[in-house]
Amino acid sequence: MLLEVKRIIVPPGQTVVLDDVTWAEFESILEDLGENRGSRIAYDQGQLEIMTPLLEHEVNKEYISDFVKILLEELDIEFCPLGSTTFKNQLMFKGIEPDSCFYIQNEAVVRGRNRLDLTIDPPPDLALEIDITNRSHPEIYQSLGVPELWQYKRGKLQILLLLDGKYVESNQSSIFANFSLIEVIPQYLNQCRIEGRNKGIKAFRSWVKKQL
Repeated sequence: MLLEVKRIIVPPGQTVVLDDVTWAEFESILEDLGENRGSRIAYDQGQLEIMTPLLEHEVNKEYISDFVKILLEELDIEFCPLGSTTFKNQLMFKGIEPDSCFYIQNEAVVRGRNRLDLTIDPPPDLALEIDITNRSHPEIYQSLGVPELWQYKRGKLQILLLLDGKYVESNQSSIFANFSLIEVIPQYLNQCRIEGRNKGIKAFRSWVKKQL
């Protein structure tokens, strides 16, 4: 298994799926792949998916993550951004690397921590998935108990809220309830892509301030 993984080359936008991967093999593969890599993984009940994102995927991820940070900064809410940290729960045989994630309500719980174990620690309060290649795995986030999941796909933002253990699509974020983000984020994301990152980010920050 390890020899096969070392030899795998996953082109941008492509996915490799391995079946019947034990938890021990999953842990070994993560160590073998290392932390400084461009690929993302998802593990669910023995099935391991390895994906390398496209340029478009990474650009959208960075811009939307910046929007989230601006919202939290302007609202003066402490947060801990953990990017594509690997989250896993051995008891559930599940693991995922979000495109971006944030501890917000539970920021104080993880502040200063270098390791997290979802069998005892809370999951991130908000996770972001950019769905360019049909990679997103809401069922894994649902099982891990992530309260809010944003999925950006085909130019639209979808917000999923965890209610009674199941995701329900919502028009509003539970964290940013007073902001019409479904309409606004795609608009400013497009502005960033057309006019440049700085102009788009400044315009978004200005819009947020006007809502306060």
